[in-house]
Amino acid sequence: MDKQKQEHQWLEWAKELQFIAQAGLTYTKDPFDKERFERVREIAAEIMSLQGRLPLEQVKDLFCNETGFQTPKLDTRAAIFKDNKILLVKEKNGTWSMPGGWVDVMQTIRSNTVKEVREEAGLDVEAIRIIALQDRNKRNQPPYAYNVCKVFVLCKVLGGNFEPNMETVESGYFGIDELPVLAEEKNNKEQIAMCFSAYRDENWQVEFD
Repeated sequence: MDKQKQEHQWLEWAKELQFIAQAGLTYTKDPFDKERFERVREIAAEIMSLQGRLPLEQVKDLFCNETGFQTPKLDTRAAIFKDNKILLVKEKNGTWSMPGGWVDVMQTIRSNTVKEVREEAGLDVEAIRIIALQDRNKRNQPPYAYNVCKVFVLCKVLGGNFEPNMETVESGYFGIDELPVLAEEKNNKEQIAMCFSAYRDENWQVEFD
């Protein structure tokens, strides 16, 4: 086991306990088993709180409010190019990311990508094709307490202009060798380089973990 994996083994244990507890709560009919599974989920949250140095109530809000069989969350990221440069938006903390975010309940991958670009970059786009499906915890740091499937989507601009909004304060196009400080938890240089490759290759094959 490599050093980085050892350092985050507690997170994997907590996630597995959470998964077991949530599945048990979903399918059990026995009130005593339900009580036990509730306690298993609390233990998972306590591990996350202690090791992650987060308030227990915050962890419970993130970790203990879902119902049903636990599945990964979906996150879409739009790859938009102009003059061989990629569009990034600047967040309020000063880091930059490809426009995107969680897939809302009433949205599809396509519609959510279009919506997020409009909200964060002020642009109307057409979602052209999927570049990759990636497991976030295998690709981005720091690891999250839940699994995320990241969907990178190549888009074409139809119109619009950037305006500062609740999430982003600036936008700009960047070459692969002139990237600003990235929001590494959302996208890293390797992922952006992959999008450049997909943009340049008409026969690009979708990558997936």
